Amino acid sequence: MVGIITYGVYIPRFRIRVEEIARVWGANADDIRGGLGVYSKSVPDLDEDTATIAVEAARNALRRRDIDPGAIGAVYVGSESHPYAVKPTACTVGEAIGATPVMTAADYEFACKAGTAAIQTCMGLVASGMVHYGLAIGSDVAQGAPSDALEYTAAAGGAAFLIGKSDPIAIIHRTCSFTTDTPDFWRREGQDYPRHGGRFTGEPGYFRHIEGASRLLMEQTGKGPKDYTYAVFHQPNAKFPQRVAKTLGFSPEQIRPGLVVPALGNTYSGSSMIGLAATLDQAKPGDTIFMASFGSGAGSDAFDIEVTDAIASGDFCREAAPSVAALLANPVYVDYAQYARHKGKIVMQK
Repeated sequence: MVGIITYGVYIPRFRIRVEEIARVWGANADDIRGGLGVYSKSVPDLDEDTATIAVEAARNALRRRDIDPGAIGAVYVGSESHPYAVKPTACTVGEAIGATPVMTAADYEFACKAGTAAIQTCMGLVASGMVHYGLAIGSDVAQGAPSDALEYTAAAGGAAFLIGKSDPIAIIHRTCSFTTDTPDFWRREGQDYPRHGGRFTGEPGYFRHIEGASRLLMEQTGKGPKDYTYAVFHQPNAKFPQRVAKTLGFSPEQIRPGLVVPALGNTYSGSSMIGLAATLDQAKPGDTIFMASFGSGAGSDAFDIEVTDAIASGDFCREAAPSVAALLANPVYVDYAQYARHKGKIVMQK
């Protein structure tokens, strides 16, 4: 069965509090925290971008299991913030981990679900026998215009999942997608920041697509919320995943392990994948996980996952790489001026 062989996450150590952003723009921090359910977000260091985050996440995945990088036949990186318009991030990752040159690689873009689309592609290549392993990464240094609502949550981080057939720590029994053309969020070529169509953001975008993919998967598998130990949903804020979980019939206890957005913010392509990683950090053999990502534009990928005995075997070592909880611990908080410098919002005259 095709599944997850190993996984890794990277989150920058810097954070900015919601009240610091609100202070600069004269907004009410209590209202924003209450409305979003987010109190801080991760900020990249001066020398960190989508590529470096993707490399570190991939390296952490390989630390957990003895895998020959030369057996990785495909590398795909999903992101909204690739450092180059023409120069694949996936090639940089492949070179950094020693997977080149006998591999295929590409960068994916589908807003916040580009990483899960990469997982689906790797599943197909592995199942067909075209590659032994496929590496799928969701990594972002998310953009939010100064004073825009997105600035309070747009964060930095990434997760990498190695997909294969050889003794997976978690089997992906089934996946399906629900996709339409919905103008809820976009960024044109040459623009520094994305724009969002407010009236399309909630019901027509996030909720329609996640509910659509989730109900489709449960129909295809014959399973319901009570058949899963855990559930993970895309986390643009803390309110949306909690609401969609309740609507679909999942309990707060099922989503709690993977709900990392309050301290982390929205890592866009890394969002649901980091939530899945946080869930795997504490999952036991036999546990079942339901996951549904979301990407504006718009679409949702849903997954039916079952944890195997391999996660507790001597061949896999969770402790060899930092957990999501460890990466979120002991943050270094910055003020808005430092944050603006780190994010490149201050443009120096040449």
